[in-house]
Amino acid sequence: MLKILYVEDDEIARVNAVEFLEDYFESIYSAKDGLEALSLYEKFHPDIIITDIQMPKINGLEFIKKVRKNDLNTQIIIISAYSTKDYLLQAVELRLIKYLIKPIKFDELLKVIEESKEFLQNNSSNIINFCDNLTFDMFNKVVKRDNTLIKITMKELLLLELLLKNKNRYVTYQEIENYVWADDMMSKDALKSLIKRLKNTLECECINNLSGYGYKIDV
Repeated sequence: MLKILYVEDDEIARVNAVEFLEDYFESIYSAKDGLEALSLYEKFHPDIIITDIQMPKINGLEFIKKVRKNDLNTQIIIISAYSTKDYLLQAVELRLIKYLIKPIKFDELLKVIEESKEFLQNNSSNIINFCDNLTFDMFNKVVKRDNTLIKITMKELLLLELLLKNKNRYVTYQEIENYVWADDMMSKDALKSLIKRLKNTLECECINNLSGYGYKIDV
């Protein structure tokens, strides 16, 4: 169930790491620089980010700072050949799960990912309460009312997840299309229909529209 984003400008190192991780996880995304990583982060909202520091366009620390502006839950692991005090101090401020020094041992990386997974599972903020006794488990991707499971379609689930991950702001139509429809086209009618179905499924009027811009969930 974990979505992992691996960011590394060294192509050989990146390919080897992704091939290793694909033996353990289904959803692995990779980027060769910070700018591409930011685009993939905004599109797929990974649970765990593994990133180098020294990269072109946007370096790893700048990329993480942009993520941390609105997201304190995504687990972030830094991999770097540098262990200077300045880098380490900045890393601490960015709430990282681990700072690994290259060359990376894959068994060590797997252990750190396991620690990240356990944190996600045990972190109480992973359970979001909204509406009348409704809860959403961000890790296990389930919706419950009074501990009773609510059946929900995949598109409804993706939309709810996106809105709750960005609950402090309106999510744009483009963001919704990228995340829920992925590589397909989203029409206005299709989005309105999905919003209506989700409200009916949840029996909740907590989703609001900003005309011409997007949607926001009130939690």
